Amino acid sequence: MHPIIIVGSGMAGYAVAREFRKLNPEQELVMICADDAINYAKPTLSNAYVAKKAPEQIALGDAAKMSAQLNMRIETHTWVKAINAENHTLTLEKDGQTSEQAYSKLVLAVGANPIRLAIAGDASDDIHVVNNLDHYKKFRVQLDAREDKRVVILGAGLIGCEFANDLQNTGHQVTVVDLAPQPLGRLLPQHVASAFQQNLEETGIQFVLATTVEKVTKSESDDYLVTLANGQTLVADAVLSAIGLQPNIAVAKEAGITISRGVITNTLLETNLVDVYAVGDCAEVNGTLLPYVMPIMQQARALAKTLNGAETAVHYPAMPVAVKTPAAPLTVLPAPVGVDVTWETEELEDGMIAKAVDAEHTLRGFVLLGATAAKQRLTLTKLVPDLIPAAV
Repeated sequence: MHPIIIVGSGMAGYAVAREFRKLNPEQELVMICADDAINYAKPTLSNAYVAKKAPEQIALGDAAKMSAQLNMRIETHTWVKAINAENHTLTLEKDGQTSEQAYSKLVLAVGANPIRLAIAGDASDDIHVVNNLDHYKKFRVQLDAREDKRVVILGAGLIGCEFANDLQNTGHQVTVVDLAPQPLGRLLPQHVASAFQQNLEETGIQFVLATTVEKVTKSESDDYLVTLANGQTLVADAVLSAIGLQPNIAVAKEAGITISRGVITNTLLETNLVDVYAVGDCAEVNGTLLPYVMPIMQQARALAKTLNGAETAVHYPAMPVAVKTPAAPLTVLPAPVGVDVTWETEELEDGMIAKAVDAEHTLRGFVLLGATAAKQRLTLTKLVPDLIPAAV
């Protein structure tokens, strides 16, 4: 019997391996990844400064430790060049050498790549993205070497705002630039976004909205000059791009796997190819792409059972997301895409509760801003219908 192969060593890949090992300690398991397979929780990157964690303290285990812990062969710095679904084989490349690897089941946990804007200027290559621990190490090295600690962040989405909060609260001066007229434009109604923005501005974070970065150049004094489309120029010691992620779908597409925004799967996390599954940030399950921790854990538990012979559909209950911005505590449960909602808002002394209600007056999502509102999280979550119901 050929091994079950997991491609990718991020949170999703390791979660599947861990859940599978709880059910089956013996079946041969192989993880193939393009990096060093260090296990860490990616969400810790955006609040590591406040948590006083140096990059080397974020790692939970290297490849050798994880291999022993999970009784799994881990092939590091190895690229999957092709999937041959008919033969159940992969074409691999390592150190310039290619080889074939057979599989019984294949799990794609290949994650997502940062979207990079085409930005002019002689310092555009110096713009950081932080999508993994290596990226974060490089960002920290540059920032820790600078005296003034001025940071320009491109993107006022979830990751951009989390990094802004983390950096501003640790002696940095942060400016956030976004094309949208408000922060967290895809998650918050305008009135909540305004209050959220105001809370962050009170800590010293500056927002420059409804514009974009045109070029990044180096000044004679080694600073970065960030020129915006509105004519403004910002001076920075580091520039961080956090404008979003695109699921990594190239290898899947070449193999004939159906893709849309991500790798399309059904509720069993199966792709259209036999014995090929997808999980995590690359997986579009029943038309839904949820790049958050809780959906990954739901997927991993269900898929582990399926890989062990008990077909199990993934169940998506309502899964709120806690945004790591202590200056403006925020919990968001986005309403499903395509559902028309109206917002009902209750103002509180330290924030607000905003409920997204559909035409039948069913609660479909909510936003909780402030510590008092956060206490309503469990009560409200129970009122929201499952995104993908549990199998009967």
